[in-house]
Amino acid sequence: MRYAVIMAGGSGTRLWPMSRRRMPKQLVPFCDGRSLLQLAWERLEGLVEADRICICAAEAHRDAILKALPRMDPDLYIGEPMGRDTLNAVGLSATVLAKRDPDAVLAAVTADHVIGPVDAFRGYLDRGFTAVERSRRTMATFGITPTGPATGFGYLALGQSLSDGMVEVREFKEKPEAPLAIEYFDAGPERYLWNSGMFVWHVQTLLDTIGRYEPETSAGLQRIADAWDTEARMAVLAATYPGLRKISVDYAIMERASRDPAYRIVAVPALLDWLDVGNWASFALTCPADESDNRLHAAAAIFHKCRKTLAASTDPNHLIAAVGCEGLVIVHTHDATLVCPAEMAEEVKYLTGLIERTLGTEVL
Repeated sequence: MRYAVIMAGGSGTRLWPMSRRRMPKQLVPFCDGRSLLQLAWERLEGLVEADRICICAAEAHRDAILKALPRMDPDLYIGEPMGRDTLNAVGLSATVLAKRDPDAVLAAVTADHVIGPVDAFRGYLDRGFTAVERSRRTMATFGITPTGPATGFGYLALGQSLSDGMVEVREFKEKPEAPLAIEYFDAGPERYLWNSGMFVWHVQTLLDTIGRYEPETSAGLQRIADAWDTEARMAVLAATYPGLRKISVDYAIMERASRDPAYRIVAVPALLDWLDVGNWASFALTCPADESDNRLHAAAAIFHKCRKTLAASTDPNHLIAAVGCEGLVIVHTHDATLVCPAEMAEEVKYLTGLIERTLGTEVL
């Protein structure tokens, strides 16, 4: 049977002050009144049944997420006591699912991307499911055509083309330095694609690889799974999960499996509009633009002699007025206002740490 897990962890730092610890970016209604999490759920409709879609997110966000996704089966909410990166998110989900359906085929998808067209995405995901269903030792990933020599994304080094439109993956190349990123980009999408961070595995194959490459993590996840349907769940989670090695599934599993003859990794080249909404600069690209490329996500804003400036607000009665600004991010909420150059949007994460050390957590 086909299952999916939406990885929806987050601490609410990169899109502060709209995103908060109690309301991380996946839950904020950024896109036409819908959250990134709701969009991720909708992309799976028609391909994976609603009662086979899991969410792996913070236990603290359980009530808010179940309210946002009323069709979700509460028993498929995989609540983490804290974030321990994607290996543990997908590993815990797979370990719990394997107890219920040992033949499950699991897609891991993200909740922090805007992806379209949706029908095309479903077609690519269906192709990945089919490849894994044909061969349990096959792992499928999804490659995005690079639009520039980005250093913030991993790359898939491609091998031979396969008859079903897929391509073998020779190697995972994680977040290269600028000279190497330029080399990958110049080589073209026939040789290198961006790693989308979305995968399909047979759950038993995934669990086998975790045991093979990360045996201590495997043992810890199994302890949690054994207690999952008992009254001891929360106690075992609290005692075990924080001690699991914090590492991504890309580094821990996919990179190693790409060099292991026991497994075969295939890429589905996905011709999609794919935007990683990882900071305010990328969020701006989801907003309508005027003739000067100013972006608006506010009920009331006026730009005068501005270019490439974002104005965002949660307050329908608050006016943002900007004069002579270029490349700025202006974000207003009821208790905090952020102003920064768009090119420094990544620094917002570190700014929240400074706020915590200086003012505490009240506005975080």
